[in-house]
Amino acid sequence: MKLLIVRHGDPDYSIDSLTEKGWREAEYLSEKLINMEVTNFYVSPLGRAKDTACCTLKKVNRKAEECQWLREFGPAIWRPDVKEYKKNAWDWLPEDWTRNECFFHYDQWQQSEIMEEGQVKKEYDWVIQNFDQLLEKHGYVRDGHCYRVEKSNQDTLVFFCHFGVGCVLISHLLNVSPMVLWHGTCAAPSSVTTIVTEERRQGLAYFRMSSYGDVSHLYAHGEPPAFAARFCERFENLNERHD
Repeated sequence: MKLLIVRHGDPDYSIDSLTEKGWREAEYLSEKLINMEVTNFYVSPLGRAKDTACCTLKKVNRKAEECQWLREFGPAIWRPDVKEYKKNAWDWLPEDWTRNECFFHYDQWQQSEIMEEGQVKKEYDWVIQNFDQLLEKHGYVRDGHCYRVEKSNQDTLVFFCHFGVGCVLISHLLNVSPMVLWHGTCAAPSSVTTIVTEERRQGLAYFRMSSYGDVSHLYAHGEPPAFAARFCERFENLNERHD
């Protein structure tokens, strides 16, 4: 089975939709996806994800199943350097989160006082429980850190969602801390991450990520990836996002 985790196109958060550039990205993305034999499409309830999906769905005359758990990962926490208001649980300064060794561990990252106060584990568990229920419908049942294969297949599932929740899904499949993915990877708007099962012994599968944040559909049209999800390469780059 193959999973495609798609981040929405360049967002206009003020209207929960896409910028003009984002619509171009969604169109170029659709040219990539319509050539694939997709078994099922799943989409976040948020506008920017649904708008990204619509360009593909219209061309193939298909509908996507809307999943509440695919919305952007929402828990807010009191980030150590920000005292005035809460921030997304997945956006910390490196000098803060890397001090705590638990954040590097798959089964300990949510145990810090800050994460517990923000009830981050509750949201994480809700997302992955729904994710596993969906995978089970397609024949793959979570069994420890692997998946028991009850119906081996080569289905392709496409998930139109968001960076934060996309990292949650990947962390669960690969058994790694989402903190490492949230802060150490960058999936540009409209990018595609591909994860495929490997059934090296009959009846037991593991997921391997074959590509992360692919934006080849943009390069094919001479469209540069959006800067969203990145921060300044150098502190002196004042025109790039610092926080």
